Amino acid sequence: MKKRFIIFAALFLACLLNVSVKAQEEDEKTRSATGFYAYPPRWLVDMPTGGTLPRASFDVAIRLYPSGGALGMIDIGLSNRLQLGISYGGLGVISSRSVDWNPDINFNIKMRVVDEMEFFPAITGGFCSQGFGAYNDSLNRFTYKSRGFYAVASRSFYFYSWTAGWHFGVNYSLEGDIDEDNSIDAFGGFDATFQYNLAFVIEYDGALDDNKSTIFSGKGRGYLNTSLRWLFTDNLELELMLKDLLINRRESSTFTREIRITYIENF
Repeated sequence: MKKRFIIFAALFLACLLNVSVKAQEEDEKTRSATGFYAYPPRWLVDMPTGGTLPRASFDVAIRLYPSGGALGMIDIGLSNRLQLGISYGGLGVISSRSVDWNPDINFNIKMRVVDEMEFFPAITGGFCSQGFGAYNDSLNRFTYKSRGFYAVASRSFYFYSWTAGWHFGVNYSLEGDIDEDNSIDAFGGFDATFQYNLAFVIEYDGALDDNKSTIFSGKGRGYLNTSLRWLFTDNLELELMLKDLLINRRESSTFTREIRITYIENF
């Protein structure tokens, strides 16, 4: 009996050691695959996707927008499904005048509920309090409202020799209390990575929660945005963004130009 117990215990420990080694190998593979080629996009232009960062990885982004605006964002993969982000910025950061900082630090948390399968998209839910553009203190909102609570479905595929993906989602922003424009919104987009280390992104936001007749709102056309990304290295991405191509903003006479620089790495 004692001999059988020793044999059983030895086999059990051997199984545990084998599982541990395999888990370590998988973790090393994940860590060695750092870079934009290894991970799906987490954002289009302003819209979130179903992609999340793997565990123990992070990205840092700096976004430059009109009136000397700058926004810093950090996202961390807490697990292969859960991602947490923090952001802060303001107007006049790149200027000769005083900086008009945003009133609060903002957060982004997203969790992939369903993994992508052969005939089924990845589904992710989350909350993001970070909007884009100038912050309006009287209306308690950004020029482009934050997503608030959202759900998004993403499906990747191959288009010729390109790696591409489509993304569709709905959201409910918490920035509609004062302007009383708090409808549920819908958005969608497409991304493709092709030769010469370039990626093309296009998205459309219905802006159903931003079409009231006020000076600080849209005209009801929605927001059509696009960007061109240059994968400068495996870890560094440079991006030129063209926003509001339909000139939906009432105060705008042309589309908006922005720049985003993103760096990704493992801990």
